Order: sequence, then structure tokens, then C-alpha cells
Amino acid sequence: MDYRTQITSPTLLIDEKICRANIQKMAEKAELHQLELIPHWKTAQSKKIGEWAREYGIRKITASSIRQAAYLSNSGWELIHIAFPFNIREIPLLNKLAKTQPISVQIVNTATIQELANKLTSPVGFMIEIDAGYGRTGVHMSDFSKIDEILKIAATSEHLSFFGFYIHPGHTYYKPDKELIYQETRQALAMLKTKYESKHPNLVTRIGDTPGCSVATDFGDIDQMGPGNFVFYDLMQVELGSCKKSDIAVALAIPVVDIVPERNEILVHGGGVHLAKDHLIEADGKKNFGEIVILKEGGWEIPESRSFVKSISQEHGLIQASEDLLNQVQIGDLIGILPVHSCMTADAMGAYLSLTGEWIDHAEEKKFKV
Repeated sequence: MDYRTQITSPTLLIDEKICRANIQKMAEKAELHQLELIPHWKTAQSKKIGEWAREYGIRKITASSIRQAAYLSNSGWELIHIAFPFNIREIPLLNKLAKTQPISVQIVNTATIQELANKLTSPVGFMIEIDAGYGRTGVHMSDFSKIDEILKIAATSEHLSFFGFYIHPGHTYYKPDKELIYQETRQALAMLKTKYESKHPNLVTRIGDTPGCSVATDFGDIDQMGPGNFVFYDLMQVELGSCKKSDIAVALAIPVVDIVPERNEILVHGGGVHLAKDHLIEADGKKNFGEIVILKEGGWEIPESRSFVKSISQEHGLIQASEDLLNQVQIGDLIGILPVHSCMTADAMGAYLSLTGEWIDHAEEKKFKV
């Protein structure tokens, strides 16, 4: 069946072959560097795609919220780690999940670990998030007194187990010298491991960002890697040098609703509620909300002449179209958009249509079909 016959409104397509190739490549890189790959599932948010990942030896996974962890629980994962500073209002749900699913959480302060120590009724692991330069969240790498206090409080609970230290070097997204950032990250984690492994001999260290994990060649003695966006990649990752456009595994299929050839514009049904509003900046200062691909039976192709979405509103998208694109599309046709930020697009759409016409699940459980 031609998947295009199922599409009447904006629909997120997934190319299983490309997605599997991305997972396999990162799994092979992890094995090469003797790292355990524990991918962040904030991008895919899918049980089915998780089944694909397990075929490449992946046994543990990371979630960005307890809601996401609940969706993924009891579907074959040896451990689900919630890589977000834990919200103590969710302790009752954490207790419920931990009864049947091995789970761990992220700690950045003493108040949270104290609440967990007081209220946990099931075993839960935890990692301490470290700030080694990003500045978003985490215990500063040199704040040993806070780390010591967190560990001291945790030791009072029979339900808490310390797993190790986690760093998300998110500044690899906007600083060019990724190798330098990784050098600083390696040094921070090595220092912490040296300081604490005598009392905690089984502790592990983990990094979690796609740009660095994709391009770095030296991981030192880091134990685990947890990139997320690599499952799909996107145009932002292309700009950062993490991948090529041909590595992007998802495309938003959208209907053409109007064509204005004198302005080289195509109006499509596909806007902020479908793509989200992440954008890149063109050389001439224009915004780029996604690039056009040509949908074919069994997939899509990247055209030689480039067209992009130059503006969006809630439901509308306006394409700056090449002459080639104008000459081959008509009102009612479908075209595809490679997203700038696939995590946000996937979250907005909440479902995937495979190139064989199969619907694939997403934690948000939306399907943009009548």
C-alpha cells in the first residue's frame, strides 16, 4: 500500500531503515569506546521504536518525565532513568511505578533527596546531575559539600540506591568546540569518580547530548552515553555537524492548499501546531522552519534545488519555493518537511506513519486523522 493514500492532513512520517541505521551506528560507536548506550527517549517516545532499539543490544532507557516513564514502563526495559530534576509532588506515582519497573531519578538538591528518603515505599535508584559548564541545572562540579549531604541523606533510606553522576553538556548545541567541552566534561566526571568510588565502587558516569556523542572521539573513562535526538536527527543537527540530511528519519507530510507562482510561494496546511516553531536563520536573515523533500512511494528524496518553510502560523506554512518545486506540485499534492527540531515535531504530532502504512505509537497518543 502507498502510505500517501492514508494522508489527508499533516502527518509525521518515519523511515524505519534510516531510524534503525542511526540506532545501529550509535550502538556501534558506544561499543567501540566501551560505553553503555542508554538512549534518551524524549525524541522517539515510542514503545515500537524501543523494540527496534533492543535489537541492537540496548537494554536501558532514559525518559524526560515521570509521565513518559509510566508510558514506557513494563515494556521490556531493565531500567528507566528520569533525566530531569525530580519533582517531589510525583513521589506517589514514583512509588507506584517502582513496584513493577526498575527506575531511577535525577537529584540536584538536598530537599528532594530528603523527601524521597522520607516517603519512598519501593526501591529507586538515583544519579546526581552535575553542572560542568552548561549552567542550566545540576550541582556544581566543585560543590562537594552538597554532594556529600545528598549521599548522607540517601544513606538513611533503605529504598534509595546511588548509581552515579550525570552530565548533560548542552552547550555543545551552541558552542563550536565540542571536543573542548567534552574534555571539560571528562575531567569533571573523572574527578568525581576518583573522589567517590572508594565509598561507592559501583558508581557510573554518564553524558547525554547528541552533538557531542555524534562527533566526539575521546570519552576517557566515562561509563555510559545517553544521546536522544540521534534516533531521528534533524536540520539543527545537520547544521551542528552531527549528521547529514540523508540521516534524518522523520518528515512531516503536508497538503498543498495554494500556489502563488509570481511570488515563488506555496501555502501548505502545516504550521506551529505541527512543526513547533524552532527555526534556523538563512544567510540573508530569513527564518527557516524546515526544508522540503519530495514524497515518493516508499519514502522521500532530497531535491537538488532547495525550498524551505519561511514562515508559519498556527495551521499555515508558507514555503519559499524553487522553480523546480513550483513546476512539479499542484494544489492537493503532498510534500514533506524535514524538521528543524525533530523532538518538538514528534511531540506535537504524537504519532508516526511508517512508509509501509503502519501507525506507530507515541507517548502523546495523538493521530492527526479524522
